[in-house]
Amino acid sequence: QVQLVESGGGLVQTGDSLRLSCTASGRTSSRYGMGWFRQVPGQERVFVAGINWIGNNTTYADFVKGRFTISRDNAKNTLYLQMSRLKPEDTAMYYCAARPGYYSGTSMEEYPYWGQGTQVTVSS
Repeated sequence: QVQLVESGGGLVQTGDSLRLSCTASGRTSSRYGMGWFRQVPGQERVFVAGINWIGNNTTYADFVKGRFTISRDNAKNTLYLQMSRLKPEDTAMYYCAARPGYYSGTSMEEYPYWGQGTQVTVSS
């Protein structure tokens, strides 16, 4: 089992950048595909980005392509989400997630492990 803790959220203005981090602990010697999701109150949690175990394959939701970059540092057991050109519609709680194995996924059901979330608020 792995525990995930997100950090780096905050209040920023439109056009600003922000980097989220997700640190894993526990059974980190195993391979995990990882992803970022986000959720607005009253709405479903949606996929944002995913990355495979090695970090050489990434997947993005269309609404963040070209603005967000997912990366990982396995030596530090840390996942990142670099967000740039932020928009008010990016305001959400951001969650990192892990799934055993080599590949990442795009649906919540593929991820058994979740962090508690970090809030990102983008003011207009």
